[in-house]
Amino acid sequence: MKTVLMVAEKPSLAQSIAKILSRGSMSSRKGLNGACSVHEYTGSFLGQSAHFKMTSVCGHVMTLDFIGKYNSWDKVDPAELFSKAPTEKKEANPKLTMVKFLQVEGRSCDCIVLWLDCDKEGENICFEVLDAVLPVMNKPRGSERTIYRAKFSSITDTDICNAMNHLGEPNRNEALSVDARQELDLRIGCAFTRFQTKYFQGKYGNLDSSLISFGPCQTPTLGFCVERHDKIQSFKPETYWVLQAKVNPEKESSLTLDWDRVRVFDREIAQMFLNITKTAREAKVESVSKKEKVKQRPLALNTVEMLRVASAALGMGPQHAMQIAERLYTQGYISYPRTETTHYPENFDLKGCLRQQANNPYWADTVKALLSEGINRPRKGHDAGDHPPITPMRAATEAELGGDGWRLYEYITRHFIATVSADCKYLQTTIAFSIGPERFTCIGKVVTSPGFTEIMPWHGIPLEESLPHCEKGDLFPVGEIKLVEKQTSPPDYLTEAELITLMEKHGIGTDASIPVHINNICQRNYVTVESGRRLKPTNLGIVLVHGYYKIDAELVLPTIRSAVEKQLNLIALGKANYHQVLEHTLDIFKRKFHYFVDSIAGMDELMEVSFSPLAATGKPLSRCGKCHRFMKYIQAKPSRLHCSHCDDTYSLPQNGTIKLYKELRCPLDDFELVLWSSGSRGKSYPLCPYCYNHPPFRDMKKGMGCNECTHPTCQHSLGMLGIGQCVECESGVLVLDPTSGPKWKMGCNKCNVVVHFFENAHKVRVSPETCESCDAALVDVDFNKAKSPLPGDETQHSGCVFCDPVFQDLVELKHAAMRHPMHRTGQGRRQGRGRGKGRRPGGRLNPKKPKDKMAALAAYFV
Repeated sequence: MKTVLMVAEKPSLAQSIAKILSRGSMSSRKGLNGACSVHEYTGSFLGQSAHFKMTSVCGHVMTLDFIGKYNSWDKVDPAELFSKAPTEKKEANPKLTMVKFLQVEGRSCDCIVLWLDCDKEGENICFEVLDAVLPVMNKPRGSERTIYRAKFSSITDTDICNAMNHLGEPNRNEALSVDARQELDLRIGCAFTRFQTKYFQGKYGNLDSSLISFGPCQTPTLGFCVERHDKIQSFKPETYWVLQAKVNPEKESSLTLDWDRVRVFDREIAQMFLNITKTAREAKVESVSKKEKVKQRPLALNTVEMLRVASAALGMGPQHAMQIAERLYTQGYISYPRTETTHYPENFDLKGCLRQQANNPYWADTVKALLSEGINRPRKGHDAGDHPPITPMRAATEAELGGDGWRLYEYITRHFIATVSADCKYLQTTIAFSIGPERFTCIGKVVTSPGFTEIMPWHGIPLEESLPHCEKGDLFPVGEIKLVEKQTSPPDYLTEAELITLMEKHGIGTDASIPVHINNICQRNYVTVESGRRLKPTNLGIVLVHGYYKIDAELVLPTIRSAVEKQLNLIALGKANYHQVLEHTLDIFKRKFHYFVDSIAGMDELMEVSFSPLAATGKPLSRCGKCHRFMKYIQAKPSRLHCSHCDDTYSLPQNGTIKLYKELRCPLDDFELVLWSSGSRGKSYPLCPYCYNHPPFRDMKKGMGCNECTHPTCQHSLGMLGIGQCVECESGVLVLDPTSGPKWKMGCNKCNVVVHFFENAHKVRVSPETCESCDAALVDVDFNKAKSPLPGDETQHSGCVFCDPVFQDLVELKHAAMRHPMHRTGQGRRQGRGRGKGRRPGGRLNPKKPKDKMAALAAYFV
């Protein structure tokens, strides 16, 4: 019996596909990484009996990154990133140990069936999976085929079974096009981002952005927003005049007419037209024309249109809308939500999809009428050759999906029903009038057949005032004629929907990546989302784009990226060489980078106008160890300390508060220590600004506080305050927080674990002695006499936090970060014991391996 490994892109997708193929008779178990399950069943594969193992990955298995030293911003010239810096594939999420998991499940398998999403990214993940499992699979006999690719667009019984019966092969060219895009974005983005971030954050203190990023797609996206902003700023309103006339077909009714000249910009000429028409008492009907018109039903729905509507009509950001659409897809409610196609395949079961919606109270009547009278053939759209349009695949209720999930599903369903409905038909009546020598018009519309607007009422023909019955030559009394003064108005800021349209038009990003690029410019503080989901550029966004225009407009214009996208598509089609496209594009951007660096003064001139220099920003906080003057704390992202006298800037840990630490100084460099805190419920630790940026010992890395410092005698160091090994992570040490009294706590110096103990104790000190059972440092505790929890009214006790029976009930694990993001079981408040690393009498931590007891104790905590 053959063993067949099957791999999907997400755990929920794997479960759904396995249920369909096994007809529900499967067994399930957790994989070794805890994030992915394995579903097993027995069935038939290509006419032979087979044992199936269905599992999944969690998106990309691997990610592209620079090797070793090239990830250091300080040691590497960004220009080297274009060609000299070698890259390597690393696990996208090392905590998931996805490669090891795939190898364990793939060992001794005979065949593999890849159920990854059917787009270019999916093809790329196919080869990431193959790279992991092929070395451990059974070797094929002769020319026997072992690799299969399933192509599907929805999670329905029909589509999944059809995919299983028509297995193909993964597309190497499409995977290569993704590799090319990843490498281009990595090298180009990192080079420009590192250079401009270091250059401008080293000069200005109020940029309020932790990363001044550049992206080959992200920057043109920002460019569209700033281009609209510039049009608004440069707009000069002009005054114009409109001749407005009203006629009275009946005594108590009036009809407003539109002037055929529309408007004039000269007041005197407008007044002349008013004077020559004011003398006329009657308006004469010059012609009456009636014409049947049609408002076409929509094309089938693709990703870009869905994102546009989600933003404009539903008030959802593109990335949020995409996340909801992907969830609806994996749950089997809609077809694959990433598609450029707006044309249904000839064999698409339109009636079958429609029948599933026949019982929904919102549109049951419309659906039943269509099924009985016959559906209309959908309009012929664009076939991109990827996936069918986005379509509802099964019925759902508002209670099932709830909130935004239902709102998006409802729109997708209404849109689908509209595509097979009739066009909207209406009768348009146009009456032409003359008042003196001037011509006026009045238009009225009457719906004769609502068609698709019944299911999409927002597209309906608006109700207008009814026109009187009249014929050529009829005369109506003029009720009023006047001159109305108006002004031209500027365009508004771009909406997300308009931006998506521009990106699609100019080939910036793909249907999958468009939401990511828009989200990036929001997160980088380049634009803010205003009411109506309009994107207003910030000062930083505006200055950056103007600077690119000043130095090299092609960095921000969509033309060069659009050309690159075409080359990447040619790789996917097998019409262009991967290495040649990569080399040619990188050479272009390398030249542009060198010119940008040489011309950065042009952008800097614009920065000087909008932002304050470091020396003029922030407030005095702690003293510099070199000049002993106060350094300024700059709170704007990224928070940092700046000594204006030495002209040095020191990075600080982010996402917390910084304050002076008791005016204590570092014994190594004389810098005043500061205290970082994530809040009363989190952890805090002191740090030396200089050591944090320039590690003093070989075993320390940049970005370490005193709770990781290996100084043997400093009273703030890990050696003096470390108590024991963390109960969750493998490398962390629980360190006493000396500032936490009277609610004393110790926090892991690697992860989020915080252990609270000895509340209301007067003093807590770490002893140089160690526990005989677990090697953790002993703790000396002094309690207030009135609040001492110690037996026999004792106020002092020395013992092991984890093993001493007196201390056991005084220790609580208040907060913990799970090992894997998939294991979010909440924050516990459990009492118990922990396990510590040993300490030598000299205070240095002794990295002994944990004993067997550790596993049980850690499990008790977690």
